Amino acid sequence: MARQIITTSNAPAAIGPYSQAVKVGNQVFTSGQIGLDPVTMEMVDGIEAQARQVFANLKAVAEASGGSLGNAVKLTIYLTDLANFGVVNEIMKSCFSEPFPARSTVGVRELPRGALVEAELVLVLD
Repeated sequence: MARQIITTSNAPAAIGPYSQAVKVGNQVFTSGQIGLDPVTMEMVDGIEAQARQVFANLKAVAEASGGSLGNAVKLTIYLTDLANFGVVNEIMKSCFSEPFPARSTVGVRELPRGALVEAELVLVLD
């Protein structure tokens, strides 16, 4: 099955040897997004702003693939401080509708560029 590379200027450019997302058939696998502003490529400040930017970046990549956050079937969130779990939950609820995608949240020691949160999605397009 052919792979299609998904790229959009509405999300941060890759900061390493990876694609923003890869589409195979009707499935889309996004790379992790951190709280980088796609215009300035600078990290936004604070957990709330970073979480909002992460979901905005994921939304842009989902839309570039021909889908939306509503097509998400799996969400993985990485947090450098699990005390921020509730904050990220509230922001997630404002970005996704029920039924929510399956989700894992993982506590990690650190993330690229000093990010506080990173997330990735798997989408299934209609």
